[in-house]
Amino acid sequence: MIPEIFQYDFMINAIVASILASIAFGIVGSYVVVKRIIFISGGISHTAYGGIGLGILLGFDPMLGAIAFSLIAAFIISKLRNNAAKNEDVLIGIMWAFGMALGILFTSMTPGYTQNLSSYLFGNILTVPREELYMMLLLDIGIVTITMIYFKEFQAITFDEEYARVIGLPVDNLYLLLLIIIALTTVVLIKLVGIILVVALLSIPASISQRYITNLRNMMLLSIGVGMVLTITGLFIAYYFNLAAGAATIILSVFAFLLSNLYLKLTNK
Repeated sequence: MIPEIFQYDFMINAIVASILASIAFGIVGSYVVVKRIIFISGGISHTAYGGIGLGILLGFDPMLGAIAFSLIAAFIISKLRNNAAKNEDVLIGIMWAFGMALGILFTSMTPGYTQNLSSYLFGNILTVPREELYMMLLLDIGIVTITMIYFKEFQAITFDEEYARVIGLPVDNLYLLLLIIIALTTVVLIKLVGIILVVALLSIPASISQRYITNLRNMMLLSIGVGMVLTITGLFIAYYFNLAAGAATIILSVFAFLLSNLYLKLTNK
């Protein structure tokens, strides 16, 4: 007998979305954690809110606006990195706040707008339509393809940027490409856990994996597996206990991270 949870189309869509999103943030999150650019990822994701607000104001798909603003943020950050390295964290924080403020301003300017924005801020994977699953699939194909083509180059700039420059790699262009992938991934994760919680889902599965595996390729594979377990389990918990799926997934992920740390301490690893 099929369990009740699998009898609903929206739950099937949510499970598929969890699997597809796990592939994206498992791969991209590994780069983010190893290169220690979590704050940059947060800046990009929060800037996306300005694009969501613009989409609502002008009447086009808010997610297209989020993609545009995220890509612009990735480009600006890649340039700031060279021209204002000492103040990079300050400038990213400014972009973070500016994007959120623009989103609020644009939505407040929309005549008669009454839509609930919580799905963009906190996510609602239970409402993901089938069309967006295709978008997630295309993103995954793109990320996997680019990672396979530029794996050695990304690995070089992730672990030792100076060495990458010495051997003649186009570090700045590769870094921009990496930020573009991060930007596209954050937009997909907005539907899963929302803008506010994107950073956690990008960093926690990869951080757990990093403590057990040092090989980058294997770390990505483990991060994908950990992400799938956490997101699908969080989805089941949310369904059976009538909780917000995004928040349930993040809280579960935090507990998994803490338990992982505790296990390593107890086993002296």
